Amino acid sequence: MSRVRVYIASSLDGFIAGPDDDLSWLGGDPPNEAQLAARSPEALSYERFIADVGVLLMGRRTYDVVEKFDQWFYGDLPVLVATHRPLTPRVPTVRAISGDLDSLLAQAHEVAGTKDVYIDGGELIRQATLARRVDEFVITWIPVLLGRGLPLFAGLAERRDLEILSSTPFGGGALQIKARPKR
Repeated sequence: MSRVRVYIASSLDGFIAGPDDDLSWLGGDPPNEAQLAARSPEALSYERFIADVGVLLMGRRTYDVVEKFDQWFYGDLPVLVATHRPLTPRVPTVRAISGDLDSLLAQAHEVAGTKDVYIDGGELIRQATLARRVDEFVITWIPVLLGRGLPLFAGLAERRDLEILSSTPFGGGALQIKARPKR
């Protein structure tokens, strides 16, 4: 079965969005594959990450934020949006799904086939982490302290131990870690 993976940026104090879903702290465009390979060959670029992904399972709040961007960053990748509300996507590769976490992941695995499932959205990431369904985390820590906003892991009901697989400079002072849950 394909892996369930998280690829996300976080402030040093653990927020994935500032107040009112502000993402301006992320800065400009991340380094492209060639720039990253020259600076930090072990860092995992978005391009390399997404090449192994067969579907993106995204929370509704995250979808509502990224849908407003001028650019759709997911190309032709199928995007499943976990929601109970009506959804009218502007991109034909997006569709709404609902159910409990097991059902959402089963639907995502079916679409992904042998490729990986990419989970995005704070609440979905927390649910999957708590349910021990995430196989790998790729978190890029951005050198900024937001003080408040949408936390990445706050609200976990139980401790989860991770094994750090790598820590690599990512450019712009950022640090990327790859980790997997200890089983």
